[in-house]
Amino acid sequence: MSLPSDSSSAHSRSISVDDAGVRRLLADGSEESIAWSDLAAVVVRVIPEGPWKEDVFLMLAAADGTGTAVPSGDPAADALIERLQTLPGFDHDLFVEAMTTDADKAYVVWKAS
Repeated sequence: MSLPSDSSSAHSRSISVDDAGVRRLLADGSEESIAWSDLAAVVVRVIPEGPWKEDVFLMLAAADGTGTAVPSGDPAADALIERLQTLPGFDHDLFVEAMTTDADKAYVVWKAS
């Protein structure tokens, strides 16, 4: 997944989750987005930065490598997680493991079939 440089640590201005997809406006004015119809993979990326820095990101990737990373601490993350958990084949057990670890690791919790 090739997100804009330093995407996972870039500060968000706002994140929206709706029926079309996910859009993240960054503090520098740039935008990352992905439509649900383009979603190819969901990865939970854990970076050992906590507890005072954001350390868990929900990475949404399209087949062409574009997408966005949503910090799990963002207010929009709850709505996103609810939506992701309805994806057919979503690995709930691996998701729980990813959300409760401090390992420096990426967990692929869903892939398009």
